[in-house]
Amino acid sequence: MKKFLVFLIMLSLTQVSANAAFWNKDVQLGNEIKKEEYPESLDVEPKGEPQESKTLIVGGVEEVVDISLEECLRLALGNNPRIQAAMQDVFASDARIKQAWSSYFPQISWQTGYSRIKQLQLSDVFGENLVFNYFILGQVSASQMLYDFGVTQNQVTIRKLDNQGYKVSLTGTVNDVVCEVKKAYYAFQYALEAKKVAEEMVARYEAFYNQAKAFYTAGTSPKVDVTIAEVNLSNAKLMLIQAENSVDIAMAKLNNTMGLPYTNKYAISDNLRYTPCDVTLSEAIDIARESRPDYQLADIRVEEARQNVKLVKKSYFPTITAEGQYQIGGATFVSNYGYNFGGYLNFPTINGMLIRNEIKEAQALYAREQATAMNTKNDIYFQIQQAYYSMIERKNSIPVSFLGLKQAKENYELSYGRYKVGVGNPVELKEAQVQYQDAMLRYYNSLYQFNSAKAELEKFIGKNLVDGEVELDLSDKKSKKKKKKS
Repeated sequence: MKKFLVFLIMLSLTQVSANAAFWNKDVQLGNEIKKEEYPESLDVEPKGEPQESKTLIVGGVEEVVDISLEECLRLALGNNPRIQAAMQDVFASDARIKQAWSSYFPQISWQTGYSRIKQLQLSDVFGENLVFNYFILGQVSASQMLYDFGVTQNQVTIRKLDNQGYKVSLTGTVNDVVCEVKKAYYAFQYALEAKKVAEEMVARYEAFYNQAKAFYTAGTSPKVDVTIAEVNLSNAKLMLIQAENSVDIAMAKLNNTMGLPYTNKYAISDNLRYTPCDVTLSEAIDIARESRPDYQLADIRVEEARQNVKLVKKSYFPTITAEGQYQIGGATFVSNYGYNFGGYLNFPTINGMLIRNEIKEAQALYAREQATAMNTKNDIYFQIQQAYYSMIERKNSIPVSFLGLKQAKENYELSYGRYKVGVGNPVELKEAQVQYQDAMLRYYNSLYQFNSAKAELEKFIGKNLVDGEVELDLSDKKSKKKKKKS
């Protein structure tokens, strides 16, 4: 009996020890790092691209180390195909002016030939078939229009207005391309700043991970803190990959706006910054009246329609022409010669109903162009207002976003300090890091939005606005101002 009791006691002690070991194991489950299940973040990083894939495509310019906005604009003006097409329109319209002037130049023609003639009437009179051979060695004709009562002059005036319109359209195309290049350049700057933010976040999350790992090694924090830090670090690296891809896309867009899509990779020589613009709304409108291409083009179209009315009204007018002709030929190539010359007053074939309704059509088109010009000017006024107020809104958002950035940075530093001394928690630190990252992106986005709005305003008024530069510095409470004359 005693042996049986001893056996039961020993069995109970064995069970208790097994249960204690089991619970001990469960307690240690949250503090063990299984590398086969959760490898180090460095072990799953991409190994890099093959060396041959890093070869840059040789494009239309030499490989550039740094490039500025002015250089981008210069390259765009020389290479953008839209500007080249607009220039060819100007050249073509200039040739059309000379075509209109050609009515005042003499017209000369030369003819030679051979004819075999059998006239039915003479054959009946003489009772036999009469056949004639007629040779023309040369027949030279010349005519000169002396006066057409202003028809040619009106045509030339219309062509000149058309040429002026194409020149203004070329200016508008240049303004559009300049605006697109500026916005693409600012977007490229923003992408680079976003990449820097992502790199900074990777460094901070890595410091967070190292700190959590040190606390875990010392036994002051559980393994879950290390896991949270690893997840945060992996997400930060993923955002860095996306930011680097955004930089490449922004560079490709900038190259496309410049008309150089195959350009080598390059860096930019300046950072995204605030450039003040102190123009008022009334000043912007006054500048647009003088510089906006669409504003000038509307007046040109009205005058062109008025000239067309004058031209159609001259459909009844005759032309005064001098003509002359000299011939050598006859029964043989040189058997005879002849000539004639004279002046003529040539009246056109008149269709009163046709011309009357052509005049009515021209007058209606003239009235339409006047209404279109007024509508264009109203739209220009609205566009300037919209762009101006948008620029003011984004200008006012810059100091607010800057203040939010300083507050988020201070909050992050306090949270990291608390976590470093062991009184903070990873959730609080993660939230502070996210807020700091978002604040930096909001600040740089506000700079990008302001510069883009300013480029839009410059496009709508048809003139660049260069006043100065103010660069905000996180280390100072006040802005560092650098004046720059235009």
